[in-house]
Order: sequence, then C-alpha cells, then structure tokens
Amino acid sequence: MSWWGKIIGGSFGFLAGGPLGAMLGAALGHQFDQGMKGMGRDQAGFGPGDQQRIQGAFFTATFSVMGHIAKADGNVSREEINTANAVMQQMGLNEQMKAAAKSLFNQGKQADFPLDDVLSQLRRECHRRDTLLRMFLEIQLHAAYADEVIHPAERQLLEYICQSLGFSAHEFAHLEAMVKAQGRSGGGQVTTASSGLSIEEAYAVLDVAKTATDAEVKKAYRRLMSQHHPDKLIAKGLPEEMMQVAKEKTQEIKACYDMVKESRGMR
Repeated sequence: MSWWGKIIGGSFGFLAGGPLGAMLGAALGHQFDQGMKGMGRDQAGFGPGDQQRIQGAFFTATFSVMGHIAKADGNVSREEINTANAVMQQMGLNEQMKAAAKSLFNQGKQADFPLDDVLSQLRRECHRRDTLLRMFLEIQLHAAYADEVIHPAERQLLEYICQSLGFSAHEFAHLEAMVKAQGRSGGGQVTTASSGLSIEEAYAVLDVAKTATDAEVKKAYRRLMSQHHPDKLIAKGLPEEMMQVAKEKTQEIKACYDMVKESRGMR
C-alpha cells in the first residue's frame, strides 16, 4: 500500500507539530479527520527519520514550496501550473490526492507562508538524507524553469532554499545544470542521438571537467546514478509515487554519460 492510504487510514503517526503537519492536515481535510479517529496511541509514535513520516514531509514540502517559488516573481504562470500538474500526473495521484497537492501548492502562494519553518522541518525529518533533499531541490528547479526563464526573484529564493538545506553554491550550480540539460533534451526519455545536448552540457551534468580522466568520469557517473537510484531513494523515504521522477533523472544522467563516452572513445 502506498503512503496515501496509510495517511487516510491513520496507520502511521501524523507530522504533529510544525508547519508540514498543519498544511498536510488542511490539505487532506475531512478525509484526514476521519483517518485520525481510527488511530491508536501506539500508532502515533513515529519520530523524525521514520520512512513513512519522511514521505509525508517530502510530499507536503514539495508542493507547498513549489507554489511559493512560483509566486516569487509576483505571477504564477500557466507553465508553472502545468509543471505542478505534470508532477502529479507522474506520481499517478488519484483525484483526492491531486486535490491535496493543489491545496498545498495554493498554501505555498500565500504571503504568510512559513518558508524557514518548512525548510527546517523538512531537513529535520529527512534526518541527513542528502539524496532526498537533492531530489527536492531538483524538482523545485524544474518548476522554476517551467516557463524556460528563471526570474531573478525565483533564483534568489532557490539559492536561499539551497543554502538553508545545507548545500553549497557549487552544488546548486550542478543541480541547475542538470535541470537545464533535461529541459533542452525534452525530458528524461532521451538518447545520445536525439537528446540535443551539447558535450559541454553533458560534462556539466556529470559535474566533471573536460580535462578529467576516464576514471574520474566513470566515478562521477556512478556517484550520480547511486544518488538518483529510485529504489535507494524510496528506501530513504521518497514517496513511491515519485519513482517515475527519479527514473527520468537516471535516464538523463545515462544519456549524458553515453555522450561523453562516445566523444572520448571510452569502452
């Protein structure tokens, strides 16, 4: 059973305390209230770092922060709304859960959205699972680039979010390179022949210089594939419904690696 059913059925502890729990409860509304009635005292004992609790935190932060970034330039574009809907589609959400995601997106657009508190709780809930936080940032960058340009206010906000989650300026630049490359290739379903990426962009995605040795290129590729492996991410707390998003990331990384290998004549 996916974590959606577990929330509605009340089979794991709610994100009590902090903004994520309040927002998710508001998004689920009556369905959540009904689920809470069936919860025993022993079922609410999940603490930060528990997988199911992380899944709820990741989902809640993903869509609420996405709405906040979309509003950063003062206008939520049709492309940004379409990107949020596309993520919901990739996740295979039913109509009730799409409604919850849209509610979170709209909560993020409010002027009093508690960004610092949300980021603080997300980082605490993920419990040093940096791979999950990287995936969170990549999704936010994709949303910001939905209309093919990133407004200065959006960039400033994204850089602030990255810093708040403990990532360096270099790591932000690398994540941005990955997102821009995927946008140019038309998504995760790419091949080296049809991706439309330049060799410079392929190196940027792998986060290595053209002067790197073949061994360094291979090491970078394996590291990135490990970070984005869907099964590993789910084991760390990525909601199962987001597996397709993770798969597309690995496809893009592999396409870039194949391009670099071909240019170098690597085996």
